Amino acid sequence: QVQLVESGGGLVQPGGSLRLSCAASVRTYPMGWFRQASGKDRQFVAAISRSGGDTDYGDSVKGRFTISRDNALNTMYLQMSSLKPEDTAVYYCAAVETRYRYSSRTYGRPDEYAYWGQGTQVTVSS
Repeated sequence: QVQLVESGGGLVQPGGSLRLSCAASVRTYPMGWFRQASGKDRQFVAAISRSGGDTDYGDSVKGRFTISRDNALNTMYLQMSSLKPEDTAVYYCAAVETRYRYSSRTYGRPDEYAYWGQGTQVTVSS
């Protein structure tokens, strides 16, 4: 069973930065970050391959967010900069279904992910 634990959320002013972390119980699954604002569907934020060499981003965060991972620590990160009020949401880290675990690509759809963290709230407000 894959377990994921997010940390690093909080309240930040517009234009500020925040770094989220996701500690995983497994190593080198393709992983990703999603977010869900109140009353809205879950939205793809970013994804990273097993090695960390390939990344992908949702259009709304490109150029502002950076996904990375440290496989030695079994940890994935999301560095968020130039934050906007519309970035306010619960942020979830996720790992792909076990059948995809050895793939070298990234995955951008929620239905490709089988394991989810509990979520961490990010609020961007002055």
